Amino acid sequence: MSDKARIEIHYCTQCRWLLRAAWLAQELLSSFEQEIGEVALQPGTGGVFTVKADGVLVWERKADGGFPDAALLKQRVRDVIAPQKHLGHSDAKPASED
Repeated sequence: MSDKARIEIHYCTQCRWLLRAAWLAQELLSSFEQEIGEVALQPGTGGVFTVKADGVLVWERKADGGFPDAALLKQRVRDVIAPQKHLGHSDAKPASED
């Protein structure tokens, strides 16, 4: 059994969200190449778009109000699988809007 994290991205095929799911999978694999052992793309229906890290729900489109920005998703995944990891520019706080 691997000690590396498993990421699950459940996406809606009716909505054609495969490319979005695959892009986010690529972003996570690039940022967590030592921490992630697997990314599973799980087709679904009904407008579903969720991301789980080691079984912990880190993003749910309906509850979170849309799709995640890659940087925010990386932060949420990091908080579950590698809390000590620094994400470089993805950890930078957005400039406040006046």
